[in-house]
Parts: sequence; C-alpha cells; structure tokens
Amino acid sequence: MTTKVSTAKKRSRAKATAKKEVNGKKSSVLQIQNIPLGNIKPDPEQPRKTFNKDALQQLSESIEEHGVLQSITVRQLNGHYVIVMGERRYRASKLAGKKTIPCIVRTYEDNDVLEVQIIENLQRQDVETTEEAEAIAYLREKYTPTEIAKRLGRTDNFIRQRLKLAGLIEGFKHFVRIGEMTISLGVGVALFEPEEQQMMFETMGEDFNAHQINRMIKDLTFDLEKASFDITDKKLVPKAGSCVECPFNAANQGNLFGDGKMVCTKAVCFETKKSKSFLNLIEISKKENKLLIPEIRQYWADDENNQLIVSQLEKNGLKTYLLDDVEIIENPNEPTIEDIKTEYQHYELSDDELKRKLTEAIHDYEEELEIYFSAQENGFVNGIVFHPKTYQHKEVFVKVIEKSETKNLTYSEPLASRKMADCTPEEQIVKINEREIRKKHIENNKQFEEVVQMIRKTKYVEMKKTLSTDEMVAFSISLFENNVDYIGQQKYFSKFLGDTSKMTRVEMVENFKKKFKKEIFHKLIRYMLTKQVHFGESNHVNNLTNISFYNAMQGYFKSKMTSIEEEYADKSNKREERLKERITVLEKQVQELND
Repeated sequence: MTTKVSTAKKRSRAKATAKKEVNGKKSSVLQIQNIPLGNIKPDPEQPRKTFNKDALQQLSESIEEHGVLQSITVRQLNGHYVIVMGERRYRASKLAGKKTIPCIVRTYEDNDVLEVQIIENLQRQDVETTEEAEAIAYLREKYTPTEIAKRLGRTDNFIRQRLKLAGLIEGFKHFVRIGEMTISLGVGVALFEPEEQQMMFETMGEDFNAHQINRMIKDLTFDLEKASFDITDKKLVPKAGSCVECPFNAANQGNLFGDGKMVCTKAVCFETKKSKSFLNLIEISKKENKLLIPEIRQYWADDENNQLIVSQLEKNGLKTYLLDDVEIIENPNEPTIEDIKTEYQHYELSDDELKRKLTEAIHDYEEELEIYFSAQENGFVNGIVFHPKTYQHKEVFVKVIEKSETKNLTYSEPLASRKMADCTPEEQIVKINEREIRKKHIENNKQFEEVVQMIRKTKYVEMKKTLSTDEMVAFSISLFENNVDYIGQQKYFSKFLGDTSKMTRVEMVENFKKKFKKEIFHKLIRYMLTKQVHFGESNHVNNLTNISFYNAMQGYFKSKMTSIEEEYADKSNKREERLKERITVLEKQVQELND
C-alpha cells in the first residue's frame, strides 16, 4: 500500500500558508519566498528520475490557471537554490511559462536531504519501481530492512523485495521500467549474481521473453521442500551447512517465492548435496540389506542418465533391478471424509453419497493394507524406490519377478548399443523388430505432422459449430496428458481412462470415448481453473486470469470468500490506521525542521 498525504490536505495547508503571507503575518514556522526559476536547480542526486509527460502537462495547465498551490522546498548551495521536494511542480511551472515559484527555504545536511527526498517520493502513487528499489538500497547503508520498513510504513517483505530488485543488472531494469517485466520476475532474476544475470540477458536476446526467463530461473533454482535430503542436516556437506540457515535460501532473503517458501538459488551446492544423499542411500541399502530400485523401465534403461545410475549401483556392488524386474507394495494411506470431499469437490454429491464414496474407499484401503501387512509372508523383502533424477525415495516391500535362467539381467550393455554381429540369433530378431517399430514410429510422426499442418491451414479454428463429443474427448485427454501432473492424476483422475492395463493407446482413447460424460470434461476444466491462476505480484484485481477466476468462484464459495475478504479488510484497516499514525509523526518531524 502506497503511503500518501492527500492532495486536498496538502493544498489546503499551502493555501493557509499563502494567505498568512498575503496578510503580512509571516509564520515563524513556514516562510514562503517567491524565487526566480532561473535561480533554482534540480538536485542531481534526487532519487526520482522519471516524470510522466502527460501528467506533467496537465499540472502545467493547472498552474497556468491557478498558480502553484503548494510551495516547493529548496536549500541554498553554492550561491543558488537546490530543490529538495517539488521538482515536478518546478518542471510544470517552467512549462507554464512562470518566472517565479513559491519556495520554503530550509537547511539540511547532505544525508538528511536524500532521506527526506526518499520518504517524500515513496509517498507518491506513481513512484517508478526501480528508482524506489535504488532509493531503498541507499537507506540500507544506514538502516536495517526492519528499520527502513518502520520509517517508510512498509512491510519487511516489501523492503526485502525492493532491496533484491535493486541488484538487477541495468538491462533487466529497463524492462521493469517499461512494464514488460513484472516485479516478481525481476526479483526472481535478481536472486542470481550479476554474471549469471548477464548470461540470462544475453541468452534471451534483444526482445524480452518472460517465458524463457522463467524457464531459466526454474533450471537454476530448486524447491527445497522437495529435496531428496534433509535440509536441516549440517553435516551432509559440512562447508555448506544447513539449507534452512543458508543465505542462498530465498526464504532468508524475504518471502520472494511466497510466504516461507524455501528455494535454493545455488545450483552447485544443491547438486552436491543431492549426489551425497544418493551415496548415503546406497550405503543404507548395503548396510540394512534393502533392495535399491531406480524408477526406470526397461524400455528407457539405455537413456544416458539412466545408464549412469545403473553403473553407479553396479560400481558399489549392488545388483541392478529395474521396475519391470520387481513387484512393489507400498503402505497405503487411509482415506478420510476430507479426502473424499476434495476428490469430488466439483461434483454436487449429497452427504449420503459422500459417505458411500468414503465407505468404498475405506474398503479398498483395508484390502490394500491386508496385502501390505502380509507382504513378507508372501516372499517380499524390504526395499527402497528412488527417482533417478531427484533421488527422492520411499520405503516399500519388493519381490523380484522370477525369469528364465537364460535371461540376461545385466543392463550395463543394453541390446540397442550392441552390433548385430555380437548378438545371438534370438537377440537379432529382437533388434530387427525394434528397428521396424522405430521406422514405423517415424513414418507415423511424419504422417501426423502433415495432417496437423494441413488442418492449421484450413478455417477449422473459425468454425461456429458447437463442439462435437470427439472434440471434447480430444480436449479432455489433452488437458489430462499435458497439464495434470502425476499427483493430480492419482488424486483426482485415477479412474480417468478406466482399466488400461491390457489396452493399447488407441484402445484407451476409444474406451474413454465410449464412457465419456460431460461432467468429466467439466471436472478437468475446473481442475485447470484452480491451477492456471497466477501468484506473486498478480492478484484478483490486476490480472485477467485471476479476476475471471475470482468472479467464477463467487457462485460456489461466496460465504467462504467473504470471510477471507473480511479478514484481510480488517488487517488492511488496522494497517492504514498505523500508517496514518506514522504519517502524523513524519509530518510533525517535517514541521519541526521548518522551525
């Protein structure tokens, strides 16, 4: 919230002072002098650098008609007057052709001048963001962020964000000034060292590309809440210490990614800890005799990154089992009525129907739990499943699937990388079939691309017909496959395509089409609505997507939303009261400076 003394109050105060001057009753507090504009100079150190041309023209027209209603503040320096506050009125007066301007002459120390200017500028509604950041950064040399926040009537987080924004390289600051780069994105880029920012800037090219910058930030930052290691562990990498206390944790630089969001901005350190956690996982596997299973299927075991994982396991004396080599039983989670309400939140189910859904879910859970507890009796052993990239892991029960004795379980030399002459006749048949499948796959790709390009050249998009069921089916599957992550698929759409264990992908689509209902389409749309909103600087009054979402939800959750709105309104009112008190103190200090 921008703190600002109302224009009406300022004008009334200026008029009262001017009236005293006219009546010859000079105040001992404020002495107004009409000083020639030629004797006045702008302050080159003034933190405000930008002035809106249209607003300046409007002000000059007002001054031409009514005069300057509020005196500017100047100080004497080297035989002339330097503006402390009121450069906009000074510029507008020159545009209006005025010869003099009413001034209050005061004495300041150099450092005090800049502080007064900063406070005065930060009370404006049109303060330019990068200038604001640079001005606050100047105050940081003298005050702590908390002290600055108190002096300016801002939150600690606001000050920390602006301090971080001040560290942007000039190239990115330009895009913030012209409105192409949001403040939140600027803060995200400013998390990195100037050299890294310059690399990002040069990679982006001449035209600003928010999507590309966001992708680079994502590649260079890591969500600590999803780390595979204990972020409180000070001994994992002793030189780095705990992530919780690390200065490269964005949470320790202010809530730059949201309230308390912990994000690592030091890629090298994060990768080191992640690698160390993998080695620790290997040691646990060897020490406690637990099978260590990477989440890799045989059909992509020859991927370069996956081969590195396999080779590391083998170097440490562990036998490699992939997901296709084992059966896994996980400890199931007991469902609650809240889980059911969340799962079916977009369906108008009665309390009885929700209870029935819960009963079904509990029944499934009890069956899964029985299987879990009897796992060891059925030949399962303790194991750990881990992701080959993040190393996130969970403990499970594992059972190796029995295979033919002639079956080769060594994956260090995948079949695809071996020459035909080095393969057995059986393996040669496999390779020939695989090559044919690959050729057919390439031909299908070319055919599909040709069809899509043909359709894009038609007027399909401009058709006015109602969407067909096939189109809704296609859109539903597109949303599901491309926009719903794994957790969302399991949580909300576990039965989306039905039992697909024995179906081809073509059969899966046909099966979904046969059982398609519009409520499935609606559920997907509603799911996407909750995911496509924007946070950070964007909210429900300054972003089209967010405004439309907020309005749409009023029809379903009006009372709950009103409750939240009232809570924030109450906080806002209390904050405004505190700010008014702070402004009163500042005004008193300004008045005392005039004595």
